[in-house]
Amino acid sequence: MKDLVIVGAGGFARETASAAAAAGLRTLGFVDDDPALHGTVRSGLPVLGPVDSVLKTDAAVVVCVGNPRNFTARRRIVERLGLPADRYATVVHPSADVGLGSSVGPGSVLLAGTVLTADVVVGAHVAVMPQAVLTHDDRVGDYVTIASGVRLGGGAVLAPGAYVGAGALIREGVTVGAGSLIGMGSVVLHDVPPGEVWAGSPARLLRKELTS
Repeated sequence: MKDLVIVGAGGFARETASAAAAAGLRTLGFVDDDPALHGTVRSGLPVLGPVDSVLKTDAAVVVCVGNPRNFTARRRIVERLGLPADRYATVVHPSADVGLGSSVGPGSVLLAGTVLTADVVVGAHVAVMPQAVLTHDDRVGDYVTIASGVRLGGGAVLAPGAYVGAGALIREGVTVGAGSLIGMGSVVLHDVPPGEVWAGSPARLLRKELTS
C-alpha cells in the first residue's frame, strides 16, 4: 500500500486516520479546502493543503467528508478529482469482521467493530461507522453512509448515496432508495423511495429531498 492522504480534516477523517494507523497504514496527513486549517495539526497529523493538492502526488487517497446536512459532498469531491479507482485506498479497521464472500470497494472505510456477516457487497466510497452490522446478502451502493450502530437485515439494499442515521434498523429485504436519508433510531419496515427523508418507529416519510 502506498502512503495515504485523507481528504477532509473533520471527525470522520480523523476517525479514518485512527483506523488506518491501527491497520498499519502510513498516513501523510489531511487535505482540506479551508485555508485556516493549512499548516495546522489534527490528531497528530498535518493538514497539508487544499484538496486538489492530492493530484500532484502519487499517494493513495480516501475521501472522508460529509454529514447528514451535506451527505452528497463525498461524491462531489470524488467526481471533481477524477482519479482512477486504483488511486483510492480501502481502509478497514483490524477489529472489523469481513465475512466470507463479502467485498469492499475502493475508497470505502469500515471503522472499528463493523461486521459484514456473509456475502455482503459494499460499493465504492462508502462510510461505515463503528459497530454497524450488515448481514447476509446485503447490497450497499456507492457513496452510502452508514452511521454507528446501524443494523441491516439480510438482503437489504442501500442504493447509491443513501444515508442511514445512527442506530437505525433496516428490515430484511428492504430497499432504501438513492439519495434518501433515514433518521437516527428509525425502524424501516418498508421500501423507501429515492430522494426522501424518513424517520420514526416505524419509519414514515418526513419530506422529499433532491436525489443525490
